[in-house]
Amino acid sequence: MRQLQRHHRPARYTLLRYLLWITVTASGWLHAEVPMSLTLTSQAFSHNRSIPSNYTCQGRDTSPPLRWEGVPANAQSLVLIVEDPDAPDPRAPKMTWIHWVLYNLPADTTGLHEDMSHSDLPEGAKEGLNSWHHASYGGPCPPIGEHRYFFRLYALDRMLDLSGTPTKAELLLAMKGHVIESAELIGLYHK
Repeated sequence: MRQLQRHHRPARYTLLRYLLWITVTASGWLHAEVPMSLTLTSQAFSHNRSIPSNYTCQGRDTSPPLRWEGVPANAQSLVLIVEDPDAPDPRAPKMTWIHWVLYNLPADTTGLHEDMSHSDLPEGAKEGLNSWHHASYGGPCPPIGEHRYFFRLYALDRMLDLSGTPTKAELLLAMKGHVIESAELIGLYHK
């Protein structure tokens, strides 16, 4: 019996090594086919770095250029929300100030150029209301201290059917259960 076990031991180890090789090889192949994660960047500023004053109320108050990659293949639309959770004072925040709300951006869009106006938006894209009650970009304008500005991009599995000019809250409600992936870019600004 002992001799029989010794005889089969190398075969069993060979089989285990072979299975391990298949697993490692397959995971390498699978990993190579996994799409890239959604990323959001800007040529104007890096993550957790200062936003140039050109894109604020102390400059031209225009939107910064944005780029993204890795939109999931099954995405039908994109949403961009820009907000400041540090209002009015980062040491005692009381509200989140909404700077820009965009939705129904086509899933094949790869970014937005600097100084986007309503007429420059990709076909089908719409703007919601910001905290100034305008459907447009409003740049950083903190009353005190350095604030964080969150640029959040969401990939959705559908287009949103919203009437009028929705608020961020209405948009988030419509997005519920439809977000495939998201990305975040944070900029900093103080006067």
